[in-house]
Amino acid sequence: MDHVRIELLPLGANLQVKRGTPLQDVLFAHGVEFPCGGRGLGKGCRIKLIAGSLPVTPEDKHKLTIRELEEGWRLACRAKADTDLRVELAQWESAILTDNSDFSFTPRQGMGVAVDLGTTTLVAQLVDLQTGHVLAVKAALNTQATHGADIMSRIEFAVSEKGQNVLQTLIRDQIGQLVAGLLRESGTVDKNLASVVIVGNTVMHHLFCGISVAPLSEYPFETPSPELQVSFADDIGWKLPGNPRVHFLPCLGGFVGSDILAGVLATKLHEAEKLVTLIDLGTNGELVVGTRDRMLCASTAAGPAFEGARISMGMRAATGAISEVLIEDGKLACRILGNGEARGICGSGLVDAVAVGLDLGFVKPSGRFTQGETLPLVNTVALNQWDIRELQLAKGAIAAGLEILLEEWGATQNDVETVYLAGAFGNYINQASAKRIGLLNFPPEKIVPSGNTALLGAKLALFDLEHHHGAYPEILSRITHFSLKEHPRFQDAYVEHMTFPAN
Repeated sequence: MDHVRIELLPLGANLQVKRGTPLQDVLFAHGVEFPCGGRGLGKGCRIKLIAGSLPVTPEDKHKLTIRELEEGWRLACRAKADTDLRVELAQWESAILTDNSDFSFTPRQGMGVAVDLGTTTLVAQLVDLQTGHVLAVKAALNTQATHGADIMSRIEFAVSEKGQNVLQTLIRDQIGQLVAGLLRESGTVDKNLASVVIVGNTVMHHLFCGISVAPLSEYPFETPSPELQVSFADDIGWKLPGNPRVHFLPCLGGFVGSDILAGVLATKLHEAEKLVTLIDLGTNGELVVGTRDRMLCASTAAGPAFEGARISMGMRAATGAISEVLIEDGKLACRILGNGEARGICGSGLVDAVAVGLDLGFVKPSGRFTQGETLPLVNTVALNQWDIRELQLAKGAIAAGLEILLEEWGATQNDVETVYLAGAFGNYINQASAKRIGLLNFPPEKIVPSGNTALLGAKLALFDLEHHHGAYPEILSRITHFSLKEHPRFQDAYVEHMTFPAN
């Protein structure tokens, strides 16, 4: 037989694929993540074999314990469907952050689509441009994630494996399908679209627009910041009513993309009289400080740890993830999304776990454990020494970057009036835990979780881009991209902020 069947539990789904098909090619759509891009470098793609045959690979032996192998666990990224299979998956469920904010606008005719293209997730909203009402919403995991969970893995695949065209095709097709789905869901397939506005980080921008990411793969990690990219839907293979213009807003420099430009629009940072800060902790950490007179922006490599990547048992905020760790009756206690068995830990849980570990004396300010080689959480989920180090690197980069950026602006943290936290991680993080580990050293009253500012900014752009350039050119004229790595004191500040506060 040329085909085999794969039964997915507990989903109840049944697939028929060609014999020898890599499981990575078919399981991503059903919730299995491949954080390392399919190179067998982590445990994030584990599946449990119930029936059939999946031979143990060298990567399985290296990453999984003898007990896990005996129980049937395998790394999906190294497995092929050579026989009929029955496998158990985690019942992944992730609430991707959308936007329901009220905002002021000048009405125009027609409908528009705003898209937040993230490294991990993407979300699109169909908007009635006359009323500002959201007619439909679609969200999904970014299908490019089969080639790596974080930005640098995606760049590596694009450059070293000549995969840029693959990644471009994947994301263009996926967004085109999302937009078409919005029209079907809202019952407006016979009405013309006026425009589509997309925002995303620099890598997502380049991969969608067909601009080489090679300059971002090596020092100084800079790329010419292209102007607003505009094309017609037909030109990128989208058959949409009215053949609307597709706008991808410009990047701000380096790894600071148009999602941050949209965040400035959404928070009205460019109108602020007093000093404010925008912090976006996604798969990359991006920072903006400034007022209506001038702004500085920068990026720093921080996001992978906060989103669970590069953590031994890290995962997205989905069913089975430890999302919260607290102290109950003097002991460590965990909250698990879905109230089921713990399968891993997400970013908010990681920050909580280390904060609690510090308070209970399990973790030293240096990051070393006081006893044993792991910090057990619940069941088989634990943090190892490398996980703590990854968090130290991430939070140290953010804290040092913010300090240097404020210093360049001529201010200190005490001068900041408001701190806007953008993105899903910023929306759900425990602020007390973030302060305990030294990530955000601001009074709680100054911190404003701001949701999906990228999507809100994209919606704002829908209302004026067609007739003139909108607000963004003025913002570009007042914002300066700053390279943290070139600052003579950044490395020292980075090292200094890697340790945790003593209390």
